[in-house]
Amino acid sequence: MSSRIERANAIRALSMDAVQAANSGHPGAPMGMADIGEVLWRELLQHNPADPAWPDRDRFVLSNGHGSMFLYSLLHLTGYDVSLDDLKNFRQLHSKTAGHPEFGECPGVETTTGPLGQGFANAVGMALAEQKLAAEFNREDASIVDHRTWVVAGDGCLMEGVSHEAASLAGTLGLGKLICVYDDNGISIDGEVDEWFGEDVPTRFEAYGWRVIKNVDGHDGDEVIEALTNARDDDGRPTLVCCRTTIGYGAPNKQGTAGVHGAALGEDEVAATRNMLNWGDDPFVVPEAIRADWDMRGRGGELQAGWEAQFAAYAQKYPELAAEFTRRMKGELPANWNVGIRAFARARQDEPTPLATRKSSQAAIAAVAGGVPELFGGSADLTSSNLTRWEGAREDQHMSYGVREFGMTAVSNGLLLHGGFRPFTGTFLVFMEYARNAVRLAALMQIPNIFVYTHDSVAVGEDGPTHQPVEQLTNLRTTPGLETWRPCDTVESAFAWEAALANRQPTALIFTRQNTAAQARDEATFASIERGGYVLLDCDGTPELILIATGSEVELAVDAARTLQAEGVQARVVSMPCAERFLAQDDGYRNAVLPPEVRRRLAVEAAHPGYWYRFTGLDGAVVGIERYGLSAPGGQAMAELGMTVDNVLAHARSVLGA
Repeated sequence: MSSRIERANAIRALSMDAVQAANSGHPGAPMGMADIGEVLWRELLQHNPADPAWPDRDRFVLSNGHGSMFLYSLLHLTGYDVSLDDLKNFRQLHSKTAGHPEFGECPGVETTTGPLGQGFANAVGMALAEQKLAAEFNREDASIVDHRTWVVAGDGCLMEGVSHEAASLAGTLGLGKLICVYDDNGISIDGEVDEWFGEDVPTRFEAYGWRVIKNVDGHDGDEVIEALTNARDDDGRPTLVCCRTTIGYGAPNKQGTAGVHGAALGEDEVAATRNMLNWGDDPFVVPEAIRADWDMRGRGGELQAGWEAQFAAYAQKYPELAAEFTRRMKGELPANWNVGIRAFARARQDEPTPLATRKSSQAAIAAVAGGVPELFGGSADLTSSNLTRWEGAREDQHMSYGVREFGMTAVSNGLLLHGGFRPFTGTFLVFMEYARNAVRLAALMQIPNIFVYTHDSVAVGEDGPTHQPVEQLTNLRTTPGLETWRPCDTVESAFAWEAALANRQPTALIFTRQNTAAQARDEATFASIERGGYVLLDCDGTPELILIATGSEVELAVDAARTLQAEGVQARVVSMPCAERFLAQDDGYRNAVLPPEVRRRLAVEAAHPGYWYRFTGLDGAVVGIERYGLSAPGGQAMAELGMTVDNVLAHARSVLGA
C-alpha cells in the first residue's frame, strides 16, 4: 500500500512533467494542492470514473482553472477516460487537456473555468440545483438526490467581484451541501498578495452566513481529511475550508514564489524536484503500486450501483416521479412541450392593442411553462420591470437574485450544467455588461441558458444614457454560438421563447419597455418567423428597396414602406428578429428574402448601426444610433436620435437616389 505523500506526489510529478513538456502552463497550484486532492478524490468524493454523468455524483469544480493539471492528473489517476497520452499532449492542438478545463471536451470536467471566480459561482448554481431537486423529488423513505458540490478556489477567485456576489447569495440560500476549499497560498502572478489582498477572508465568509473551518495545514493529510469530513456534515450553511498551502510544493528553489505560478519549472528544477520528492527519473511514469491505489473505478462502481438499487426501489413506489427525474436529468423536453406556446402565438396574431414586448414575453412564459415544468426564472432585483415572473408561477419556479447581474448569470450557468432545470435570468439590456463574461462562457460551453434583457433602447427614456443601451446588441450578435432574438410584437416574442427552449445553445431575448403594434401576417409569413428573418410586408414584383428592421423599429419600417408604396416605390419590409438564425438558413431561402440583385437596402434599429452593414452593403444605409442617449421621455429620446418614420423615409429616398 502506497502512502498519502506518495500518492500526492503522483499529482505533482504528472503536473510538472506535463507543463514542462508543453513549456507552458501553471505547475504551482497543482503541486501545492496535491495533498488536498489526494484526500478528497480518493476518500470523500462520491464519483464513478466509469460514468461521469451519474446523476447523483458529487460535482467538483476547479475555479482556479489555470491549475488545470491538478484536475487532469486526478481524472487520469482515478480512472476517467483521460490517458497518459492526453497528459503528454497538455495544451496541444485538439487535445482533451486544454490549457484551462473545457466542458464537453474532457470527461469529468463539469464546467469551463479559467476566468477567475466564475467556477466558484457555477458551483453555487450546482448546489442550488441539488437543493431544489432534493426538495422536489426526495421522499421520507428515499433520498435519490443527495450529493455535494465541491469547489477549489484560490486567492484570485476570491478577489474577483463575482465570487463576492455568489458567496453572499449562497449564504442567504443556506446551500448546506456546498463546500469550498480555499487554496490559501498567498501568491498570484505579481507575487505575494499581502500588498493588494489583505482582507480577512474567513471573517468575510462568516459574515455571508458560511461555516468556516480555519487554519488547516493543506500538506497534512490527517488535518485535511478531518476538515473535509466535518465540512460534509450539512448544518444548513455552505462551508469554507481554509487550507494554507505552499505553491509549487516540492520544487526546492521555486516553491512559495511567483516564479512557479505560471511557467514551466525548467529541466534543472524538475530534476531537483524529483530528487526532493524521491520520485523516479523518467517523466510521466507512475509506479504501479501507486497507480493501483489511485484507481477509483471499483469504489465508484459500488457507489453508483448502490444508488441505482435505491432508485429502482424509488421507481417502483413513485413511477411518475422517477420518470420525470430521469427525463429532466437527460435534458430532454417533454413530449408536446410547445403546444401551448404555438396556440398562444396564433391566438395573439390579431392583437388589437399595442403592447410592450416585455409584457408579451411574460405572457409567452406563462403559455409555455405548463409544458416545461423544469423552467426556473429569476431576475437581478428587477422582476417587476423585466416581468420574468409569470402568472401561475409556483414559489419554487422563480427567485430574486438581488442586484448581482454577474453572479446571477454565472450561478444560472451552474444550475443548468448540473442538470434538471432550464433556467433563465433577467435584467436590463444595458446591465448585460456586468454579466458579459458569464454570457461568453455560456456560449463557449454551448449550454442552452436563456438571458432575458428588457428596456432595450434609448426608449428607456428618463433614466438617461447610463440606462440606455446602444452597443450591447452588436456585442451579443457578434458572440459566437449565441442566438439573439429581438422580436417586434407578441407573436414574434412567442416564437423567440420557443426557439430559446428548443435551442442547444444559449439565447439572448431582447424586449422593449415601450408598446409595439401587432403586425399583420398571412399563414406563410407566420410559418417563416422561426427562420429568424422573413418578408413581413411585400410589394408587387421585384423590390426596388428592402427595409430590414427588428423590435420596435419594425413598425417604423412598415409605416415608411407603406408611404413609399403609395408613391409608387416597390418597397419590401423584412423583419429580422434573429439574424443568426436567418444566416443559418440555406442560400435559397436567404436569397428569396434578400435577393442579391436588390442592392438598395436600408436597415433600421435603435442601436449601433455597425452590425447591419453586412446586410445592406455599401449601396445601402442604416438608420441607427452612434452616440449615447439622453435623459428625456422615451418617445422624445427616440425622435431626437432619429427613430422616426420621417427620418426612415429620408434615408430610404437617399438610398433610392430620389
